[in-house]
Amino acid sequence: MTRVAVLAGDGIGPEVAAEAIRVLDAFGIAHTEHAFGGGAILGQGTPLPAETLAACTTADAVLLGAVGLPELEGASVRPEQGLLALRKELGVYANLRPAQAEGIDMIIVRELTGGLYFGAKGTRDDGTWFDTCEYTRPEVERIARRGFEIARGRAGRVTSVDKVNVLHTSRLWRDVVSELGAADYADVPLDHALVDSFAMTIVTNPGSIDVVLTENTFGDILSDVAAAVTGGLGLAASASLGDDGPGIFEPVHGSAPQIAGQGIANPAAMLRSTALLLRHALGRDDDGDALEQAIDRALLEAPTPDLGGHASTREATDTVLRALDATPTL
Repeated sequence: MTRVAVLAGDGIGPEVAAEAIRVLDAFGIAHTEHAFGGGAILGQGTPLPAETLAACTTADAVLLGAVGLPELEGASVRPEQGLLALRKELGVYANLRPAQAEGIDMIIVRELTGGLYFGAKGTRDDGTWFDTCEYTRPEVERIARRGFEIARGRAGRVTSVDKVNVLHTSRLWRDVVSELGAADYADVPLDHALVDSFAMTIVTNPGSIDVVLTENTFGDILSDVAAAVTGGLGLAASASLGDDGPGIFEPVHGSAPQIAGQGIANPAAMLRSTALLLRHALGRDDDGDALEQAIDRALLEAPTPDLGGHASTREATDTVLRALDATPTL
């Protein structure tokens, strides 16, 4: 039986996760819910309880709402530590961030388990604080293969983004990507760009971009820029995948505590993440396409306040479910 571990998390996470569960039910997909994030810290002292991790490792996919509580910002134990630990434990090194709008169809393929976020960090006796960016050749090669394979499936091209004129790790990055492209993916067009100038390209000419391949920190920043030019973080979904085992599917809008409990959160990013789950975790491409189309319809017919409308979180999902009922996939 297909089984999805749902981690509702914090802020608006439980609200949008509840709507995703309605969609899972419509597709007949079994699910279980587990504590995670700030709520888990307040209740159990850790953002990733052992029971939650065990449930995630044995599931077919993990659907995550959001993490983050204002009262835990700067604390020694933070919700975000649970997310980083979960990514590491599940080996999800490839983060996919689609960004689509009229005339725009790009996907950012971000390396997720290396770089500054996981390198050595600390303070020295002289008061210097430091973070270390580290990459190995195998780490770069495996994410590069994922990017090339995605581009090949789209009959597209890869733009590898680095900072080779300054960073030593970027020299490794560019060498490995170039060598792999020439040896195994000669049919996939490849070009290279510096992260600063490429950020401007996303803003000024996003329609020229297809598949973006980049390291952890650059991917974190560039994917948010791409979301901004295609409708905002409230519409942005993500999939975090490894070579085997469950992937993590989550919106990127954060926990938005300022609107939590008001019933006005836009569920689109969470439902788009569910569509990615259908495709990448369950191999149900037709259902994923049907869900995406239903979400697009709901954005027009029942926009939430962030889009200038008046629909509640639940009403937006009601429209999605009605659209799904009208499709032959269900």
